[in-house]
Amino acid sequence: MSVCLIVGLPIVLFRNNPDEFDLVITDMTMPNLTGDNLARELMKIRPEIPVIVCTGYSKKISMDVAAQIGIKAICDKPITMEDLSKIVRKTLDDVDYIKSEISDIQIKKEKH
Repeated sequence: MSVCLIVGLPIVLFRNNPDEFDLVITDMTMPNLTGDNLARELMKIRPEIPVIVCTGYSKKISMDVAAQIGIKAICDKPITMEDLSKIVRKTLDDVDYIKSEISDIQIKKEKH
């Protein structure tokens, strides 16, 4: 897990190691870069990266716009850890399903 608090650092970290990330969770409102724009930048580097955007203002981004960008989920804040973990699990499961459909290979995660 990586936590970035410096503007621009998430894109640099991701660009240097795009395959080390399974999922990105970001806030919609950040200084100098919104969550939807971060998602766009990350998807230029790795188009299939699943992104979840958290927002306290649901009018800042709609599900239609998010879907067009490729964002997998929008979470309204505040959100409980339980609800966030369910969204993360579903997002990762859906990504695995899509990957297995494309490659026609069943992807199984180790459960050890």
